[in-house]
Amino acid sequence: MTLGTVVDAKKIRYDAKAVGAILDGVDTIHAMKGKRVVHLDLTKKRKIPKSQILAAILGPFGTLRAPAFRRGSTLIVGFDEATY
Repeated sequence: MTLGTVVDAKKIRYDAKAVGAILDGVDTIHAMKGKRVVHLDLTKKRKIPKSQILAAILGPFGTLRAPAFRRGSTLIVGFDEATY
């Protein structure tokens, strides 16, 4: 496996506006918050509100939660051993 762009989350923060660039081309989001896992399918005909997407991937300070990585058209945010 090769790594693409690696960003130190302590130095570079992605807020709600900057997350838009990360979401370009994303079809599926898997977001973990504690033991809760949220799966969002962005290809469905029913549009998912942006507020729901941001609630799943942003932390309490309004920045992208870590760890976050993108594999193809899938964005994975947070940590859950079963999902990895």
